Amino acid sequence: MFDKLSANRRDLLIAPLLAAIPTALLGDRANASPVDPNKTFTKLPDQITWEAPRNRPPKTVEQALLWGNSSEPGLYYYLVKWYPGFMSAPHWYETDRLCVVVSGTWWVASGEDFEPNDTVPMPAGSFIRRVARTPHYDGVKKAGKEPAVIAICGMGPITYHLVDPSKPNVRVL
Repeated sequence: MFDKLSANRRDLLIAPLLAAIPTALLGDRANASPVDPNKTFTKLPDQITWEAPRNRPPKTVEQALLWGNSSEPGLYYYLVKWYPGFMSAPHWYETDRLCVVVSGTWWVASGEDFEPNDTVPMPAGSFIRRVARTPHYDGVKKAGKEPAVIAICGMGPITYHLVDPSKPNVRVL
């Protein structure tokens, strides 16, 4: 019985690979039709425009708007890139924000007090939900080897609220 169970598992693992062979052999011919921009919006990596947010020094944090606008009602979706050695000051937003780390390691923490040593690493593939009206901060530690890119989605409009507006909104580590 054990051998039959092992064979069934092996068959389940191999079946998708075998099913993909005809498509791989056909190459581009497997594409039935081109993408209709009225039905499917696409943007390749080289078409994404990165910008430094207002009041942020260059090469600390950048963002790329993919859909919507966080200052207007409705869904927004953008990428944020934190460079090593920089973190946000404790801040909060009016609505939840859903985040996925696309590349690198993003260091996150909750609370009003800025304590970079209390941040926890979130590697690529991690999911983070920032709960509305709760202070938090994040970024990439100085020892980071690469920027962290985070996909962020939420409902606008939002306003960036610093916990302590008398201090800089980006902290150098």
